[in-house]
Amino acid sequence: MRMLMMGAALVMMTSAAMTSAAMADGDDTKGAQKLAMQGRDDYWHCLAREYSRDSNQGLSEQDFGRSVASACPSERQYYRVALLDYLTTQYPTIDSGAHLATANKAVESAQKDIVTAFVKHRPPAK
Repeated sequence: MRMLMMGAALVMMTSAAMTSAAMADGDDTKGAQKLAMQGRDDYWHCLAREYSRDSNQGLSEQDFGRSVASACPSERQYYRVALLDYLTTQYPTIDSGAHLATANKAVESAQKDIVTAFVKHRPPAK
């Protein structure tokens, strides 16, 4: 639960940063920010559906982690691309490789948070 709270705090901080930055810039940044936030929300909702699947109840942490890593491929890619577009629009002078690394880190963080929640909330082994 603590990791979910930390993940939620990270999401809120990211949202606040994207919102304040979008207000300072033009429509391109606002549009990119909106798409990045929508991509994030769609990806998180998809991961939440994966978390809730009954078929995951007996999985180990590693198996669930692999399942999450392969789940939601279109949502994951959309989130990555939308965040990359936002970062490129907001920070055009920063190398695109750094933006890609940041977008990949955001995806990995979402996956890690879901796996952590899964491990902490599954019933103890008998």
